[in-house]
Amino acid sequence: MDGTFPVKGADAPFYLPQGDECDVFAAAYAKSLPLLLKGPTGCGKTRFVAHMAARLGRPLYTVACHDDLSAADLIGRYLLKGGETVWVDGPLTRAVREGAICYLDEVVEARKDVAVVLHPLTDDRRILPIDRTGEELHAAPGFLLVASYNPGYQNILKTLKPSTRQRFLSLEFTFPKPEHEIPVVMRESGLDRDRAALLVRLAGKLRGLKGQDLEEGVSTRLVVYAASLIVGGMGVERAIRAAMIEPLSDDPDIRQGLLDLVVAVTG
Repeated sequence: MDGTFPVKGADAPFYLPQGDECDVFAAAYAKSLPLLLKGPTGCGKTRFVAHMAARLGRPLYTVACHDDLSAADLIGRYLLKGGETVWVDGPLTRAVREGAICYLDEVVEARKDVAVVLHPLTDDRRILPIDRTGEELHAAPGFLLVASYNPGYQNILKTLKPSTRQRFLSLEFTFPKPEHEIPVVMRESGLDRDRAALLVRLAGKLRGLKGQDLEEGVSTRLVVYAASLIVGGMGVERAIRAAMIEPLSDDPDIRQGLLDLVVAVTG
């Protein structure tokens, strides 16, 4: 129902810091201050949260928000089990009870009632009222609310209200600089440096087209996918087409233009 998964403290996923974001996250955690991550799709926000949760030794509940996600999905609901009706906590409630980190990925995609639930957790009250059970939960020590969204992709109907944004500290993410992205691609895929550098250079060119022919630039995730295909034996051009061109557009003319750019960059 909620798409959550636990992360154990010893299993810290690889993350290469781009600046002081790890320090900011740690400070937010120490002061129990909610944190908002802003940045394009596939730039490392989710991996960053998983990395920090593991470093801090906290359980992590990640929720991939979508149009139908409601407050009840986060808080919980009564379900029929074994012939009786029992209350089942949602991921947000579990995080509040356990003192875990709750990460709402692409929070603006959720229904409007979700923001109402978050407000009392993002001020000095740190409470979660559960109307269905009559409980008023106070967040256990260690609880941290983290949310993310992509401001460059959202339209006027899909954005955070100022009254919600100003309840969070904020960190802005972007795609890594080549000197950071190349080692990430190498480590995640096993590709050699020269070919990883080629893919990263091409990604930079494609990202430069955002707002012209493309709504979104190619993500680091897709660069890693292309590198993984190459390591698996696929030809470079075919891997690039499958992982870095086809996912960006359904328009055949745009795709052809992107393929021409690939030829120009790869020689």
